[in-house]
Amino acid sequence: MSTVSVRIPTILRTYTGGEAEVKAEGDTLRAVVADLEANHTGIAARVLDDNGKIRRFVNVYVGDEDVRFADGLDTATPAGAQISIIPAVAGG
Repeated sequence: MSTVSVRIPTILRTYTGGEAEVKAEGDTLRAVVADLEANHTGIAARVLDDNGKIRRFVNVYVGDEDVRFADGLDTATPAGAQISIIPAVAGG
């Protein structure tokens, strides 16, 4: 199983005890999110919608790749990968 680093946006750091970056385990993004939830209860509900899909206003990157243009939650997360969770910013 791969160990990856997950960058946590400020708005979600209440779930990680204020940590800006945490380690997680998983060979796919789906497994990484499940591991995050196991260790930081409540975080998955902020990233995934009621159907278990990535929320519309949340962007997730594995390295520099936007998972929406890869395999979504089935995107591979190789050992040492940097995963970034980035909430979309509303504005106009």
